[in-house]
Amino acid sequence: MQSMSKLALFGGRPVLDQKLPFYNSIGQEELDAVVQVLRSGCLSGFYGNWGDEFFGGPKVKELESAWSKRFEIKHSISVNSATSGLYAAMGAIGLNPGDEVIVPPYTMSATAMAPLLYGGIPIFVDIDPNTFCLDPQAVRQAITPKTRAIIAVNLFGHPAPLHELKTIAAEHDLKLIEDNAQGPLATEYGQYCGTIGDIGVFSLNYHKHIHTGEGGICVTHDDDLAQRLQLIRNHAENIVEPLNIKNINGMIGFNYRMTELSATIGVQQLKTINKHVKKREETAQKLTQGLQGLEGLETPQVRDKCRHVYYLWSLRFDADTVGVSRERFSRALAAEGFPHFNGYVRPLYLLPMFQQKIVFGNNGYPFNLSNVSYKKGLCPVTERMHEKELMCYEICMYDIDENHIRLLIDALHKVYEHRKEL
Repeated sequence: MQSMSKLALFGGRPVLDQKLPFYNSIGQEELDAVVQVLRSGCLSGFYGNWGDEFFGGPKVKELESAWSKRFEIKHSISVNSATSGLYAAMGAIGLNPGDEVIVPPYTMSATAMAPLLYGGIPIFVDIDPNTFCLDPQAVRQAITPKTRAIIAVNLFGHPAPLHELKTIAAEHDLKLIEDNAQGPLATEYGQYCGTIGDIGVFSLNYHKHIHTGEGGICVTHDDDLAQRLQLIRNHAENIVEPLNIKNINGMIGFNYRMTELSATIGVQQLKTINKHVKKREETAQKLTQGLQGLEGLETPQVRDKCRHVYYLWSLRFDADTVGVSRERFSRALAAEGFPHFNGYVRPLYLLPMFQQKIVFGNNGYPFNLSNVSYKKGLCPVTERMHEKELMCYEICMYDIDENHIRLLIDALHKVYEHRKEL
């Protein structure tokens, strides 16, 4: 192929000479629904005191009902973001200052921030190098008498070992929270991710599989947890008396409420979720198939009896096998027009707040309730993935066709074939 003749990094013609088109899942149905809400004049149906409006307007209730039906879950509680949902989950389980919550270090920062809001201590546990989710054996080793909960992240759309983690949680009387922001329709053993733990949190942020701009959904089968999530979402302190709530631990409320505009978009997006997720799966599978035989580039692994829905498509890069550094290979790949990034997020325990142990005030609260250490080297697998091995392509960002997929594969092959020149 002519495009293979010379690397773009050295003046050759790039395989992809135009930017990939961005994915837009908003259609006429969403536009019509939004106009209907605007004409109604009811842009939010919530009141912050007890009454019918405490649970939100008609579109919020419609979305929650449809979500429960689609994901086969008893309760769905809408919130204004998945971050809010994670925060509410910590309050709902009654987290106390000094309680430890096991979290992965390789995830969006909100996962680790959630315990801090209630004075909890994030305990970072290393990941499995094949799926980038929590390593259950490392979780077992991290449990102490202070451990109260585990937050598992279904990273990139692949299920964490949820049933195994659920067993571990049950053995130690812990709560299992699922951060399922990236995994709608992902399954483990036929059960939807987000519905396996005590509370699951979904994201409707704009670059997820489906979105409402900003938004989230908490789900649970537990009646008490559902009520506590509803209270925290909407000024809980005003509601504990009329509902005769006995356990008011964590019952300070926030405004985590979803608008009617977001909810009506969510109702329409939920109707088309199968199409959007399937497209991402098919794209990922074709990329994976197109790279077979390239030693040193490991495509995503999927555990047995799991469904991976590919928020991101990943490569594990083995510099020794390829014969060139990841950074050098990445520069050449970017020059060919393949959009990607190295690593995911820096291991969260390296953030300044953990290194300096400063969050609330200047006296180290809540870290002064614990002797936890966040030194570099804490999670060596995570650090290796971030610093040396992981490369990511954002499947949810782009609306690509068969020709684009072929060009992406060609770009990777071109750089690989010319790797000795790098």
